Amino acid sequence: MAKSPLEVKPRAGDVTVSRSYPLEKIRNIAIIAHIDAGKTTVTERILYYTGRTYKLGEVHEGTAVMDWMEQEKARGITITAAATTCYWREQRINIIDTPGHIDFTAEVERCLRVLDGGVVVFDAVSGVEAQSEAVWRQADRYQVPRICFINKMDRVGADFQWSVSMIKKRLGANPIPIQLPLGSETEYYGLVDLVEKRAWRFSDEADAPREEIPIPEDARTACAEYRQSLVEKAAEFDDDILLTYLDGKEPGAEDLKRVIRSATIANKVVPVLCGSALRNKGVHTLLDAVVDYLPSPLDVPPVKAVDAKKDTEVILPPSDEAPFAALAFKVVTDPFVGRLVYLRIYSGKIKAGAEVYNASRGKRERIGRLLLMHANHREDITDADTGAIVASLGLKNTFTGDTLSTQAQPLLLESIKFPDPVVSIAVEPKSRTDQDRIGEALQKLTEEDPTFKVSYNKETGQTIISGMGELHLDVIVSRLVSEFGVQANIGNPRVAYKETVTAKVEAEGRFVQQTGGHGQYGHVWIELEPGEKGSGFEFVNRIRGATIPRNFIPSVSQGIKEAMETGTVAGYPVIDIKATLFDGSYHEVDSSEMSFKMAGILAFKAGMAKARPILLEPIMKLSVIAPQEFMGDVIGDLNSRRGRIELIETQGEICSIHCQIPLSESFGYATSLRSLTQGRATHSMQFYQYQELPPALAKDVQTAGKTHA
Repeated sequence: MAKSPLEVKPRAGDVTVSRSYPLEKIRNIAIIAHIDAGKTTVTERILYYTGRTYKLGEVHEGTAVMDWMEQEKARGITITAAATTCYWREQRINIIDTPGHIDFTAEVERCLRVLDGGVVVFDAVSGVEAQSEAVWRQADRYQVPRICFINKMDRVGADFQWSVSMIKKRLGANPIPIQLPLGSETEYYGLVDLVEKRAWRFSDEADAPREEIPIPEDARTACAEYRQSLVEKAAEFDDDILLTYLDGKEPGAEDLKRVIRSATIANKVVPVLCGSALRNKGVHTLLDAVVDYLPSPLDVPPVKAVDAKKDTEVILPPSDEAPFAALAFKVVTDPFVGRLVYLRIYSGKIKAGAEVYNASRGKRERIGRLLLMHANHREDITDADTGAIVASLGLKNTFTGDTLSTQAQPLLLESIKFPDPVVSIAVEPKSRTDQDRIGEALQKLTEEDPTFKVSYNKETGQTIISGMGELHLDVIVSRLVSEFGVQANIGNPRVAYKETVTAKVEAEGRFVQQTGGHGQYGHVWIELEPGEKGSGFEFVNRIRGATIPRNFIPSVSQGIKEAMETGTVAGYPVIDIKATLFDGSYHEVDSSEMSFKMAGILAFKAGMAKARPILLEPIMKLSVIAPQEFMGDVIGDLNSRRGRIELIETQGEICSIHCQIPLSESFGYATSLRSLTQGRATHSMQFYQYQELPPALAKDVQTAGKTHA
C-alpha cells in the first residue's frame, strides 16, 4: 500500500497569511457548479483531508461547515459564498464555495472576479446542466483557468465519457481527461491517473488512506487509448513533447504536467477528473490537480488599474513591494462583530489599524481588524500581503466593487457588474416596532447583495423589494425575521417590466420660466431611436459650434437618464435607447445646468410618446430534467405558459427539456412540476433577455403598471 504524497495538516489555530508561503505556493480558487452537483460536499471533503476540520460536514444533515446560514441548513443549498483557507503539499489554498442556484448568481460573479482559478463540479448523471453553463460563461468572461471534477461517479446512470462529451459540445471547451474511473455506478471504487500511469483505490471510510494498485487488466486498453490522446493534445502545445512523441517515446509525467499546467492557465485546455465526494473517493487527487494545474497569483497576467490622479493606466505586478491595491468584493453584516468587508489584495500589503483610501468614493478609511475567514468563523491576523483573501472590520464607506489603495497613489481597479433584478414584491412591517427596524435591515441587506434593490412607491405608500427570483426574495424575507427580528407582510411577486422605443424621432424640449430676478432657460432638440439590445442608454453629442455651451451638455444627458426611470407606457424604466443631442439654444443670463436638465427631461418625454413605445418582459431560460414518461405532460404545461421549446435531449430514461419562458408565467412552476412528475423532476431557471410583451397582454400590464409602478 502506497502512502499519499505529502499531505500537510496544520492545526486550525496555526493559520497565517505571512509570506512564509511564497506567491508561487498560493492558490485562490472557487468551487462552482449547478445546484446539487456536490460543490459543498467537495469543499467539506477538502477541508477534512487537509486537516482544516476534524469531522465531516454533510449537507443533507445540515452539518456542512461552509453552509453556515440557518436558511442554508434548512434548505440544503448554498445561498452565500463562503471563504476558507487550507493547506496541501505545502501549498496554501484559499477556497470560496459558491451557490449553484441562479437566484444567487451575484455570489458567483463577484468570486470569479477576484479568484485565479476554478474547480467546476459536474454531476456524472446529469452532465452539463443549465447553471453549469451559466457559471462556465461567467468564468469565460473573467478568463478564469479551471479544472473539471465529474462528481457522483457512484450513482446509477453515471457516465464519465458522456459528461466529457457534453463539456465539449455544450460549453465549447477543450476537455482533456487526465483520469479514468475504475468500476461504474455502485461498483465505482477508484481511478487511473493517466499522467503518472498510476491507479488508486479508495475506501468509503473517510480515514482510510488511498491505496495504489496495479492498473486493472480490463482497464488497460482504455487507459492506453486515453493516454495516447492526452499525449497528442499535449504535443499540440509543446515542441519537446511533439519531438518525443514523433520519436516513438513516452514523455515523462513531469513534462506532461508542465505542459498541461501552462495550457490550462492559458485557457486552452480543461483537465477533467472524476470521483465521488460523498463516498470520499477522488478528493486527494483533486487536491493534487489544484496544486499541479491551477495558477498561483504569479501565473496570471498582472492586474491593470487606473491612477485616479493622473487618469493613466498602471500595471500592478503581484508583489508585496508594489503599490497597495485591493478590491472589495463582498460585504456581510455579521450579527456578532458588525460589518465585514471581504478583500482580495492584488498588490502590496496592509496591516491591521492602517489608514487606506477608497479611490472609488474619494474617502479615507481605517482598517480596524483584519480577519482570516473560515465560513462564519473569524481569526484575527496582524497583516495581509499580495494574493491574500481576507475580511476587514471598520470600513464604513466601502461597498462591493470599491478599490482600496493609498491616498498618495489612489488606484482604481475594474469594478464588478451585476445583473438587474427581475422580480419584485411589496413588504409591509406588521407593527410600529417593525416599521422602525425594517429600513435599517433592508439597507444592510442591499449593501450585502448588489442584485437586491429597495424602492419606495409614493403613490401606493409601499416598500418594493426586487431580486433575481422567488427563492432569492424568499430568503431575504426569512433573513428579515431570523437575523433582524422584523415581521412583515408580503405581497404577490411582480415582474420588472421595461419599456423601449421602436421608431426614430426628433423631439424638442423647451424649459422657460420667468420669475423675479434671473429666470430659467433651456432649449434642446434630440433624436431618439432604438439602441442595441442590452445597450441600456447611449448619449451622443452632435452639437457643433456654440449652440449650447459645453458645460450644459452633461446636464441634458443627466435629465434624459432621470426621465428614463419612468416610462410613458406604464411607468416602467426605459432601456436600450440612443439619444442624440443635435441642436438647441441658450440664454446668456437665464440658462443653467438645472434648466438644461429639465429641457432634457421634457425632450425625452415628448420623443418617447412619438417613438412607438412598447413594453418588454423578462424572458427566462428554463431547463427541466424529468423521466421520459412525463415528457408529454411537462411540454404541454410549458406550452400553456407561453414557453418556447428550444431543445429536447434524452439520456437513457431521462429527458432534458430546454426552453424560453416569460418570467410572469414561471411563478409557482416548482409546485406545478412536482405535481406533474410525482416529485421526480428537477428544474433550473436563469434570466435570458428582455423581449416585447404581446400586445394582447400589454393592456393589463399597462393598467397595473400605472397603478403600482
